[in-house]
Amino acid sequence: VGVPRCGASLRELNKALRIELNANANCVWQIQRNANQTIRLIFSYFKFAPSSSCKTESIKIYDGPSTNSPVLGQVCNDTDAVPVLQSSSGSLTFLITTNSVAFTRNFFVFYYYFSPETKVENCGGQLTGPNGTFTSPNYPKPYPEFTYCVWHIRTAKNSKINLRFQDFFLELDQNCQFDFTAVYDGPTANTGLIGKVCGRRAQPTFESSSNVMTVVLSTDYANSYRGFSAQYTSAPLPGPVGPNIFLTCSSDSMKIVLSTSYLASLGYNETHLQLNDPSCHPVVTNSVIFSFPLASCGTTKKDEDQSITYTNIISLSATGGIITRQKSIQIIAKCKMENNSTVEAIYITKNNIIQNTTSVGRYNVSISFYDSDSFSKPVLQSPYYVDLNQTLFAQVSLHSSDPNLLVFVDTCIASPQPDFGSLTYDLIRSGCNKDDTVVTYPPLEHYGRFKFNAFRFLQSFPSVYLQCDILICDSDNTNSRCTKGCISRQKRAISSYKWKTNTVVGPIRLKRDLRSADHSESLTKADAEETPNLQQYSFYTLSFVVLISNIIIVVAVILKYHIKCQAGYGYQKIQSS
Repeated sequence: VGVPRCGASLRELNKALRIELNANANCVWQIQRNANQTIRLIFSYFKFAPSSSCKTESIKIYDGPSTNSPVLGQVCNDTDAVPVLQSSSGSLTFLITTNSVAFTRNFFVFYYYFSPETKVENCGGQLTGPNGTFTSPNYPKPYPEFTYCVWHIRTAKNSKINLRFQDFFLELDQNCQFDFTAVYDGPTANTGLIGKVCGRRAQPTFESSSNVMTVVLSTDYANSYRGFSAQYTSAPLPGPVGPNIFLTCSSDSMKIVLSTSYLASLGYNETHLQLNDPSCHPVVTNSVIFSFPLASCGTTKKDEDQSITYTNIISLSATGGIITRQKSIQIIAKCKMENNSTVEAIYITKNNIIQNTTSVGRYNVSISFYDSDSFSKPVLQSPYYVDLNQTLFAQVSLHSSDPNLLVFVDTCIASPQPDFGSLTYDLIRSGCNKDDTVVTYPPLEHYGRFKFNAFRFLQSFPSVYLQCDILICDSDNTNSRCTKGCISRQKRAISSYKWKTNTVVGPIRLKRDLRSADHSESLTKADAEETPNLQQYSFYTLSFVVLISNIIIVVAVILKYHIKCQAGYGYQKIQSS
C-alpha cells in the first residue's frame, strides 16, 4: 500500500493507495500503461471534511490520461454508495480537491487491470422469483481475487425483500476496505446503500423498501476466504401505512401528491402540513396536492458540478396544545436536473428511517424558425419553403419557471433525413461556427439564437433538417460552459453545464420545389378541365362541316342550271299548224 502525499503517476497492473490529505489540496493521480485492458477503480473508504459539499470537496474521475478527458464520475461527502468506476481504455485519472477547513481527510482506493470478456462462473446475475438463493464464486472454497459480482433481485410489485446471509466469511477489516459485500435499496449500485459488510459475521440481514435490491461482492488481490451463502424472501408491503406519495418534476414546477389515507394512518390531516414557505397551501381532493413553480414556496436551489437540485420540505407536526405524542415527520422532495434527464426523489424521515422513491422527467426545450432577427413572429408552416441563400433565424427556447437558467447552443448539424444518418453537415460544433454564414447571438436567459443562410445538399434531397445539442447552465455561475462561447476540442475542459439535450426542427425546402409542385398540380387540373371541353368542341365542328357541305351542294346545283340556259337549252314557244 503506497502513501503518496499529493498525486502520482501509476503504471502497475494493480495497486492499493491509502491517501491522507489536509486543507486546500489539489492532487492528481494518473493510471496508465500500454495494456489492451480496462481499469476498475474502487473507492472502498472515503472521509471528507464534515459538512463539505461537492462544490468544495470531491474526487473527480476522468476516463483517460488527464483531467481534460471525459468525466467518468464524482465522489462527494454525501455519496450514498461504494464508488466503483470502469475505464473505456487503458488509462484513467482522478483528482482530489479539499476546502480550507482544517481536517485530516482519509481515502482508500485500489485499482486493477482486467479483461471485460473474461467471465467468472457464478458471479452475479438476475434473480426474479419470490424467493431464492445465491452464493459467492467457488463457495465454499475461497473466492477468486479481483472479483466484482453484481446480483439484481426483483420480486413482485408491492412487495419488499428480506435478505439473509446464512454463511458469511470475507477478509476482516474495520472499514471493509479490501473485500466487502455491499447491499443497495434499489435497482443499481449507484445510490441507496443499506450496508457494507466484511469479516466473519453471524447471518447479517437486510431489508429493502421496495421490490428491488442490488447485492455487490468486491475482492482485491490477497487473503481470500470461503465467501457467503445467501437466501432472500419477499413479503407484501404494508397497505395504507406505506408512504403513498408521488413526486413529479418538470422544467416549470414541482408537484407532490400525498394520499389522505396515508396521512390519516400517521394521525395527521392536511391542516398539519406546510412547505418551507407556510403561505403555500395545498389543494385537497381525494389527495393532498402541492403544485408550485420551481423557484417559489421556499424551494432551495443547490448548484453542484453538472447538476442543479431543487429541494423543498413538507413538515408534518401537531398544531395547538402544549405537548404531543405524535411523531414529527419531514418529507424532503428533490428534483435533480442531471445530464439528460430530471431525477426526482422523495425522502421521508421518521425516527431516523429514510424511505425514498424515484422517477424520471425532462426539461422542456423546443426550437423554431422566425421571420426576422427580432424573433417576435415564429414560422408556423411546415415544410418551411425558403429561397436558396435566404437568411434563416432559429431560436431554441427553454420553458421553465426558474429565471436563473441560461441556454447555450453547443452543436447544430444539418441532414437531409430526419433520422440524421451518415450524411450530415456541421453548422455549429462545440460552440464554434463551422459554416461561414452562421452568426450566433449572445445567450439571453431562456433563449439561444443563431442565423444562417439556406443551402441544399448536392444530391437530390428535397429537405433539410436541423438537430441541435443544447446546454443549460445556472446564470449565477459566471464561469459556466454557457459563458465560454467557442471552445475547440483540444482545449475543452471540465463540462460545467447542468443539463444537456438535443432538439430537432424541419424540414426546410427550397421555394423552387414549391413552384414545381404548384406547376405540376396546375397542369394536371388543366388537363382534367380540358377533356369535356374538347368533346363539346368536336360536336360543334362536325355540325359546322355538315352545314357548309349542304350550302356547297345547293350552290353547285344553281350554277349548273344557269350554265345550261346559256348553252341553248332555254325556253322555246311551239309553233301552231
